[in-house]
Amino acid sequence: MSTGPGADSAPAPKPHDDARTTPLPHKGGMFSSLRIRNYRLFAMGQVVSNTGTWMQRIAQDWLVLGLTGSSAAVGITTALQFLPILLLGLYGGVIADRCPKRLLILGTQTASGLTGLALAALTLSGHVQVWHVYLTAFALGLVTVVDNPARQAFVHEMVGPADLRNAVSLNSANFQSARLVGPAVAGVLITAVGSGAAFLFNGLSYLAPIAGLLMMRTGELHKAETTPRGKGQLREGLRHVRERPDLIWPIALIGCVGTLGFNFPIWLTAFADDVYHAGAGTYGFFNTLMAAGSLAGALLAARRGGSRRRVLIGAAAAFGLLEIAAALSPTFWLFALLLVPIGMFGLTTNVTANSTVQMAVDPAMRGRVLSLYMMVFVGGTPLGAPVVGWVTDTYGPRVGFAAGGVASLLSAVAIGFALARAVGVRLRVDLRRGHRHVEFVPRREREGERAAVTASA
Repeated sequence: MSTGPGADSAPAPKPHDDARTTPLPHKGGMFSSLRIRNYRLFAMGQVVSNTGTWMQRIAQDWLVLGLTGSSAAVGITTALQFLPILLLGLYGGVIADRCPKRLLILGTQTASGLTGLALAALTLSGHVQVWHVYLTAFALGLVTVVDNPARQAFVHEMVGPADLRNAVSLNSANFQSARLVGPAVAGVLITAVGSGAAFLFNGLSYLAPIAGLLMMRTGELHKAETTPRGKGQLREGLRHVRERPDLIWPIALIGCVGTLGFNFPIWLTAFADDVYHAGAGTYGFFNTLMAAGSLAGALLAARRGGSRRRVLIGAAAAFGLLEIAAALSPTFWLFALLLVPIGMFGLTTNVTANSTVQMAVDPAMRGRVLSLYMMVFVGGTPLGAPVVGWVTDTYGPRVGFAAGGVASLLSAVAIGFALARAVGVRLRVDLRRGHRHVEFVPRREREGERAAVTASA
């Protein structure tokens, strides 16, 4: 199916590490997608909403920690927010493929704003209890089931295939820019007037993306044909992924790293409170440092344009190693500084995996495949967060953080070898001067090397 003028399906990548999908991205620079009016409106609305989202995340985590004194309770809150994605995420993708995405996003953004306002009312009135936070987190998760695949697929409709990689990277840069501001402002608000003000700002912030969606010129969208109702559509999407190694292995990697390596609300609250005996301001400071690194990673991805498998595997491995180093850091400032590259490599892993999947998927399957991507990335949190929270409570923040790093590193190594085998390449190490010391080469080169050795013998 066509997704608009010139929006042909992206072919499967060639079986080589440096192979890239077509169509090629425009050479318009790091911010090329912003020349498109509809995408500019979307981006401006999202930066306001994302700032509110980060403010609520910080306030929510700190409120739960204050009400319960438990890192495991913070993990439960996070788990409840992402549990609907784990249970229902694939159905959200089916809905996204069936419905006009702009109208669908208008509904989900309105519902998200109402959950923020409800939590604000409970907190400002002084009646908030931990089960209220659990309930609103779960409700937001239900909205996210549909909102995530719809918003990600809508990016393609706004910019078309040529600017898709750049737009995916700028979306992440947008999110991380808000992350620079949101935690810092939330820390000040929590200290000065309490968590309720942060929740109120988040609820009102959704007016910005709603206004942007209403102002769009619908005639300029690369509209995707909606998939009619039918039986077996969910199984069809899963079969499409199962038959494509270039889809299944990046999704598997992001699932492993997301489940065990991205539990920062648990670790950073624990380090701020238990290790460094500080308050909400320090927790916000930690998140701001990670956001700075993540923003750098997103902008570098936008500038790079292409997606390479070795970048994906290398970034995931570096992410795991840096988490281990931060867990073992002996001083506050070394720990804080390591959060910057952790954010950068974590974001690079996510953006590279996301753009690789989006460029390879059949447009008719985009909503379903992206819902699977988000299900394994954030839907694994209900499984990982309580376990990570328990490990952190039982053995301490350093052990919990290091365990997440070890899991991410091992996942990167194992899936890297599996992906290399699936696409017909291998890792070659050459220590001779003047040669590339580490590179991926087609497996047929190894066969040629063996033949040459046999002939010389």
